Amino acid sequence: MEQLFSRLSAAVMAELQDGEHLGLSCGGENSLFIRFNQARVRQSGTVEEASLGFNLILGRRRVTSSINLTGEFASDLAAAREELSRLRAEVVQLPDDPYLVIPQSREVSMESHQGLLLGAAASVEALLPPMQGADLAGIWASGRMYKGSANSAGGRHWFATDSYSLDFSLITPQEKMLKATFAGSKWDQSEYEAFMQDAMHKTELMKKPALRIEPGAYRTFIASAGLADILRMFSWHGLSEAAIQQGESAFGKMRNQGAMLSPLFSLAEDFSNGMVPRFNDNGEMAPERIELIARGRLENTLVSSRSAKDYDVASNFAAEGEDLRSPSMATGELQEEEILAALGTGVYLSNLHYLNWSDMIGGGITGMTRYACFWVEDGEIKGPIDNMRFDDSIYRFLGDNLEAVTATARVNPEVGTYDGREFSAVTCPGILLSSFALTL
Repeated sequence: MEQLFSRLSAAVMAELQDGEHLGLSCGGENSLFIRFNQARVRQSGTVEEASLGFNLILGRRRVTSSINLTGEFASDLAAAREELSRLRAEVVQLPDDPYLVIPQSREVSMESHQGLLLGAAASVEALLPPMQGADLAGIWASGRMYKGSANSAGGRHWFATDSYSLDFSLITPQEKMLKATFAGSKWDQSEYEAFMQDAMHKTELMKKPALRIEPGAYRTFIASAGLADILRMFSWHGLSEAAIQQGESAFGKMRNQGAMLSPLFSLAEDFSNGMVPRFNDNGEMAPERIELIARGRLENTLVSSRSAKDYDVASNFAAEGEDLRSPSMATGELQEEEILAALGTGVYLSNLHYLNWSDMIGGGITGMTRYACFWVEDGEIKGPIDNMRFDDSIYRFLGDNLEAVTATARVNPEVGTYDGREFSAVTCPGILLSSFALTL
């Protein structure tokens, strides 16, 4: 596919007319999917797909589109030529964009990360035995994903990586559920078996009668999966330079009023794990690591070339939407086996959902507890809690109320497949809070 993209981009670029600028992107996958229900294989198949994206610029006008690729050069080139002709007719009808960014990067890069993946038969043999005895429903996705970028200025990039994920739920006879995702790029059977054993143990605890706790502020532990949901929200009017400049960011207080988070909290955009490409859709290469929040202080924001032009600041070549692509939170010193003892009496939250900003400017986040969330007394899980709404501010629970951070971080991939498997993943530990507000 890399060779096909290289040939297509060279042929299409050669046909550009005076005043035209073009960016091309290629994305696709070669993946194995297995669907499980009641811990049995119900469906298995492979997906091979690829697309070619267009970003055509004429003067100050821009139009974008994409087409599917067949993998056969002649037919794909004919389709690309037809699409370019269609875009030429469309772009002249559009209004000027005063902050248009013309792809100008001439950088060239090539990254190919080889994982250790299981074949179809080996996947079934490895995954099924630890599931036995449980009511498990889930999706196994495994294979190679790739992305390419080329522009008329001469920039060329290619990125490919191997990864897997098992996104699953364990269900009790009372239809209570635990949700978890086991993911990575190099398969480790013993690690998987330990992960599944822990998930099944928590599912057994879910069989206890649910406890109703009153609204209030509680000592709370939020596991890595739950924290990842919160960190994903930092892409929503969060660490975007444009959002801060427009007064629509929860982090504006850190920029404009000197507000800080806890010294235990550090967050970076980190591409060193080889799971996400560094280049954006304009073919611009971000630094391998960007320190965003260092020991509670706002160090950098995500700045696209469009925002750099709009607000006269330096770009760090973020994506045009200035969302987080590969966020990684620093670990701490709390050992996994010490979590319950350190929590003492309070709430253990595995997963969260329905998250939204309740007070965007003040950093308020609201959402619901979900799945394996427990009441803990004296370091011992007493039983699951009923679903509750929370509403608290990052300036409190990631500020003075952040008491400890676990020493182990987990990879929490984006498992959606609406437009194909996604590169995005959040790497983060769990956090212990001295207080967290459960409101309803």
